[in-house]
Amino acid sequence: MQGRRMLAVLGAAAMTALSLASCSSASGQGGGTVLRVAFNQDANHPQAKALQEMSDELKAQTDGRYSLQLYTDATLGDQAATIEQVQSGTIDFAVVAGSLLENFESDFSVVNLPYLYESPEHQMKVLNDPAVTGPLYDTLKDDNLQVLTAYHGGVRNVYSTAGPVTKPADLNGQKVRVIGSDTNVRMMERMGGVGTPMAQGEVYTAIQSGVLDGAENNELIYSSLSHDEIAPFYSRTEHLMMPDYLVTSPSVWDRISEEDRKIFEKLFSTSVDTELKLFGTAVDEAVTAAEKAGAKFSDADVTAFREAALPLHKDLVKSDLAKKVYDAIEAARG
Repeated sequence: MQGRRMLAVLGAAAMTALSLASCSSASGQGGGTVLRVAFNQDANHPQAKALQEMSDELKAQTDGRYSLQLYTDATLGDQAATIEQVQSGTIDFAVVAGSLLENFESDFSVVNLPYLYESPEHQMKVLNDPAVTGPLYDTLKDDNLQVLTAYHGGVRNVYSTAGPVTKPADLNGQKVRVIGSDTNVRMMERMGGVGTPMAQGEVYTAIQSGVLDGAENNELIYSSLSHDEIAPFYSRTEHLMMPDYLVTSPSVWDRISEEDRKIFEKLFSTSVDTELKLFGTAVDEAVTAAEKAGAKFSDADVTAFREAALPLHKDLVKSDLAKKVYDAIEAARG
């Protein structure tokens, strides 16, 4: 089933890429501009729902001048590929994991650190405050990228084929899939495992075949990608609250009038709140579904994992910019 789904996604991706190759933004039937958005999860994901709701409101508030068209289920490729398509102008927007932006500007590691945020609300408050993160986001413009807003990407936990992970020693020797960034690899090493970067679409087969012992992600991804079938032990290490970003290129954003950009910005803010509320409900539903599929959820010694991972903060917060962002995030606690 997993293999058939991947073949269908790859086929759709190839056909969609061909159809988008000649242009990016398209004109709708009413003459408005349809901005194409790449998204690697399904249409029921809280971010997809929030963006669809935003599209409806955007079309209404701009009198049909703008709307969004979501390409879900990674039909435009994995997230790294969609970043390249945004840079080249093939597509307009993409939702991507925060750690991938470290590959362009190393200072982005400061907002992807383990055990950095005390709550999803704290995370969204600081990451969408231009006074805190504006200078960091501006560093991407030389790479022809621009952050439009940050979304909560869930609380990431470890899941394994070997059994519950209650303490760092339990991960000894286990190969755990992480998103491709130096920060994530080093984080997993400090937590006791072997961080193994891999594209999301390859993870199911890698765990099933024994190439990987497990992975780390939030409950939504764990359930929706059927990883509960092959790695049934889900342990709440609560090690990472990594943001997702809606990104575009400066050239796309600059083509939008100042009046309409203000409408976009207001709706981005609303969509962040909407997504955060939807995420909590979706997590409860995902846990129930995973348990029905045979998954076993358990608590971990979060204090032990936090103590193991915290030295990364000192190791990675080096530049003046990173220190300013880190201090502002810390000051916003409570």
